[in-house]
Amino acid sequence: MDRTGVSFGRFRLDLSERRLWRDGEAVPLGSRTLDILCVLASAKGDIVGKDELMAQVWPRLVVEENNLQVHVSALRKALEDGKSEETHIVTVPGRGYRLAGLKRSLSGGDVGQERSTEQASSEKTSIAVLPFHNMSGDPEQEYFADGMVEEIITGLSRIKWLSVISRNSSFIYKGKPVAIKEAGDNLGVRYVLEGSVRKSGKRIRITAQLIDAKSDSHLWAEQYERVLDDVFALQDEITMCVVGAIEPSLRKAELDRIKRQRPRNLNAYDLVLRSLPFVLGHIPQDSEPAIPLLEEALRLEPDYAAAHAFLSRCLHHRYARAGLREEDRIAGIHHAREAILLGSDDATALATAAHIIALDEHDTVTALKLFDRALELSSSNIFALNFSAVILAWMGKAELAVDRAKWALRLNPFDLDNFRVHHALAIVHFYGERYADALGAARRAVQANPRFSTAHAVLAAALWRGGYALEAKAAARNVLEHEPDFSIEGVRRVPGGLEPAVFKRFADAWREIGLPE
Repeated sequence: MDRTGVSFGRFRLDLSERRLWRDGEAVPLGSRTLDILCVLASAKGDIVGKDELMAQVWPRLVVEENNLQVHVSALRKALEDGKSEETHIVTVPGRGYRLAGLKRSLSGGDVGQERSTEQASSEKTSIAVLPFHNMSGDPEQEYFADGMVEEIITGLSRIKWLSVISRNSSFIYKGKPVAIKEAGDNLGVRYVLEGSVRKSGKRIRITAQLIDAKSDSHLWAEQYERVLDDVFALQDEITMCVVGAIEPSLRKAELDRIKRQRPRNLNAYDLVLRSLPFVLGHIPQDSEPAIPLLEEALRLEPDYAAAHAFLSRCLHHRYARAGLREEDRIAGIHHAREAILLGSDDATALATAAHIIALDEHDTVTALKLFDRALELSSSNIFALNFSAVILAWMGKAELAVDRAKWALRLNPFDLDNFRVHHALAIVHFYGERYADALGAARRAVQANPRFSTAHAVLAAALWRGGYALEAKAAARNVLEHEPDFSIEGVRRVPGGLEPAVFKRFADAWREIGLPE
């Protein structure tokens, strides 16, 4: 019998015999409670959604969510009886649960080798930049404070040896009181940067402090007061001070790497900041308000690479999900190509452009080179990891797609865009005919972003092939609810054109379910 198992803290779980031990003594657990622990342990430190837990622990049964909560509470109580200082059952807000502190496999293999954010942060020095407080008293200035954080994250991401948590992950703390040590533990980082912004007229005041989250000690703090014309130099200065505090012996070459070409026109920069909340959406209704803002930014500064890249993304949304109009496709490709020419040192611009070049132009050779270049510039760039995972999945390049997806999840466990990497994993598993795995990943993608119609379509296909016909039909109805113009032909013309064999496997299932041709 396979005697695999995992260890965490003072506990050891034998998966083959389904027994939990603490310091050599058996820990009594109810069967459902033990089922939950086994599912979490089998995930090897990855997050398991509530829906997936309920599907595995109560297969083919309809139960209330509070049943899950009761058993999770019982499990936590049993583990706390071990007097461990660690919290082993971690709640990931809006996502599910994961088992923390995994150490090793009982059989010497890799079953218990946790590849969570905790291990990722031990492999590379890691930092999270929390949302800066807007001290201006004007809610309209909120976008500027958020933009400052975005720029500092971008600068830090250009340091080769530094893992930087994405904006979306760290922004789960926006508007909330923060215990730095807890935030560091939840995000899996060693260092945390926090601060505030006060903008008044043409002047700006910024305070920032760097904290060692493990010891809760302050390493560096500073206050700056400048005119807005110096805002980019100020962002670079803060970034350099942070890096210098973490690694005093840093070479000048690494400091120079932080700097990148910035827009010359502050009004254009302001317009791009205002567009970001809309750009980060994924359907035309979300991104449409960003288009005039970005067009105006480019009128003021035609060479603004980020504006070109973000505009190409908005035009792609309009093309792919609002009529497949050729003028939108051509315009999106044009702006993506401009971003490539003008943004050779901007990882986000390159990754965003690569996504559109792959989907709308089907130039996968160029797209993959651009993704690689973006990750050379910033190995923790969430756009490069997420977008490339999806493109690689649709291309049938399973191994690299899974590597990118899992690294994105480890590095940025709370990023709102993680629905893309779950989506990528679902595509990979479905094409590999691992329908149970595809179903779990597809459920996570839908849970993370219920408005993403293609995720519902992938879920429908996984349910259908898994033998859940009624649920598959319901998922297909959800596809059309979120995208009334959805068609199999529409998918063929966008991601389906990357590798016909991958697309055909989905198309066959969708036709059987009854989705429109």
